[in-house]
Amino acid sequence: MSHPDDPRPSSDLAFTPAVKAEQSRRGSRAMFQALEDQGGWESRITPFLRDFIATQNSLFLASASADGQPYVQHRGGPAGFVQVIDAHTLGFADFSGNRQYITLGNLSENPRVQLFLVDYARRRRVKVWGTATVVTREADPGLVERLRPPRFQGEPLQAIVIRVLAWDRNCSQHIPQRFEAGEVEAALAARDARIAELQAEIARLRALAGPDGTSA
Repeated sequence: MSHPDDPRPSSDLAFTPAVKAEQSRRGSRAMFQALEDQGGWESRITPFLRDFIATQNSLFLASASADGQPYVQHRGGPAGFVQVIDAHTLGFADFSGNRQYITLGNLSENPRVQLFLVDYARRRRVKVWGTATVVTREADPGLVERLRPPRFQGEPLQAIVIRVLAWDRNCSQHIPQRFEAGEVEAALAARDARIAELQAEIARLRALAGPDGTSA
């Protein structure tokens, strides 16, 4: 829901006047007006969002330059690499990449960001609107170290800290169901182990049976 210091519905971050006009033209305005009357989308990090983020090993981070040129960057790491700092704040350690620094440049002049997270196995997706701050190791080494994923190789250069302004979860329509390679390998290993166990049991029972198939 909207922050106490902002009387507007939190969904107004996305539902601009132009968007609302399009909703009216296409017949969905009343549905979203009902949402706005209740304050819009969630702005606090609820248990659902905390648990959802803790399982994610990948996200898309959208930023824009001062003149509005958008940029979307993929970020990944071990599950839970994005961490909850408090009820309105997320953060993750930022490691060296392709050295283009487009996101960092955008954030230096426009802090607005959006996170897009997809759980393909369960066919769920979450969108997070917020503002981002780059926290250098020199400014807050404790925070940068806290956000470093356990047993992750490399030294984080800085942290990206995101103040959550609103978030929304979408329906599963059109999300392809995909599974992580590690999950598939574990499932296949469990299946193979069970097959081997059953084959051993069959061999044991056959050894106990006589030539005519009856027990010896």
